[in-house]
Amino acid sequence: MLRICYSNGVVAYAFESFATLPVQAYVSARHGGVSPEPWHSLNFSYSRGDERERVLENFARFCAVLGKDPSHPVRTHQVHSTDVAQVGWEDAGVRQQKCDALITDAVGLPLFLVFADCVPIVIYDPVHHVLGACHAGWRGTVDGMAGVALSAMVAAYGTDAADVYVGIGPSIGPESYEVGEEVFEKATSTLPDGERYFRRSSCKPGNPRFDLWQANIDQMTAAGVPERQIELSGIDTARRTEDFYSHRAEKGRCGLFGLLTWLEPRA
Repeated sequence: MLRICYSNGVVAYAFESFATLPVQAYVSARHGGVSPEPWHSLNFSYSRGDERERVLENFARFCAVLGKDPSHPVRTHQVHSTDVAQVGWEDAGVRQQKCDALITDAVGLPLFLVFADCVPIVIYDPVHHVLGACHAGWRGTVDGMAGVALSAMVAAYGTDAADVYVGIGPSIGPESYEVGEEVFEKATSTLPDGERYFRRSSCKPGNPRFDLWQANIDQMTAAGVPERQIELSGIDTARRTEDFYSHRAEKGRCGLFGLLTWLEPRA
């Protein structure tokens, strides 16, 4: 991903594979906001104890550098589900209830999701010019959130997976994501050949580590997306807390960063 620094201190990351496509997708870093510790500084969540006014100011700053009106983005009440909301301009500024993915064909309508270790996933169909954005933690990954969102785009817009481009953003990496046996058992009983997504250390016994990145890549390729059209950021939030929030590494004392994505007009 390309790191972009703005004059007001805001930092965003952009998918390089989208550079020549009529779609924009930016993941915020934690810089350039007004929130104090432990949310320092560009926090987008007031459910974690930050003040609403500061969160709104942070969001306004992020939208300003991207040229978007902060009253326009469609948000979700994220609940680690596989529910998908299809939205249009009539939904601008409206929080969709209890879903973890948004899809749209509305040009210019921003979609916004928040994260602190879970996986941000952007799905773009250049043929039908439609867009999807997903939030996939371990539950969403095991339940196939990205594949469900892609299927919703196929049903709603006629998307062909072979045409799709996917961006997988900063999230907890396979060396950092130690999970309990209940997660291991759920994943290995649900995902095809699920044990391959887990690593156990022979020199440091402990819980297995879950590779959310590869699990999501494999779900996309299994659905028909060419692997060459999938960009993995490779940024481990738990090892990059100077730049991103990490619920795991910061033991829950942190804010949330965001993904803001929208369709540009086609030439």
